[in-house]
Amino acid sequence: MIIVWLFAGFFLLVVLWGICIFNRLVTAKNDVKNAWGQIDVQLKRRYDLIPNLVAAVRGYLTHEKQVIENVVAARVKALSTAKVKDRAAAENGLSLELKGLFAVMEAYPDLKANQNVMQLQEELVSTENRIAFARQLYNDLVANYLTRLEVFPDALIASAFAFLPFEYFSAEPRDRELPRVSAEK
Repeated sequence: MIIVWLFAGFFLLVVLWGICIFNRLVTAKNDVKNAWGQIDVQLKRRYDLIPNLVAAVRGYLTHEKQVIENVVAARVKALSTAKVKDRAAAENGLSLELKGLFAVMEAYPDLKANQNVMQLQEELVSTENRIAFARQLYNDLVANYLTRLEVFPDALIASAFAFLPFEYFSAEPRDRELPRVSAEK
């Protein structure tokens, strides 16, 4: 009879251990999803600011139409992508185009004197920093989650319940290139 109770106790411990690991994996997965939501909030903020900045500078940058068109095209591309890897590349492209626009704006003293434009630029730079912090948090949480999926014994529970890996929100090497800017008037 004692052997039956020992076996039942051991079985109960194994089940409790499995439940703890399952709950840790679910917590890690939800943390990653929450971090992605934070990135989305900041990206939405950037998407909303860009049309205002483009409208504000369009009149000043009549000779720089291509720069403005590149920003608008990059925004549309970023809005239309869904996969994390593609979206990361599109967002990096949009960041580069915005940096190019800011660099061109430096050559126009009238723009630097416009309070509305400077405020929009400052908000966009602030949003870029928030996106960078949110991206870093997301990638850290993805790394923790992926580690849990790969280490023993969590890997047993993860494979039994089909926990799927998340992709990093990282830039391709070609997306890390600096924008080409010509400040000709």
